[in-house]
Amino acid sequence: MVRPVGPPMLTVREVAEELAVCRATVYALLERGELERVWVGRSIRIPAASLEALLARGRR
Repeated sequence: MVRPVGPPMLTVREVAEELAVCRATVYALLERGELERVWVGRSIRIPAASLEALLARGRR
């Protein structure tokens, strides 16, 4: 089965939806350094690999 390739960078809203949490929780994860952030102008983007790493840590 071929998995569709997702975007390499995600918005805070997209990460919140993926984790089923509110955006404030995503901002808290960013502040604690549990998720990597990249500034694109004045917008925050989260690398998909950072979200995958967070999920992998949670599965242990």
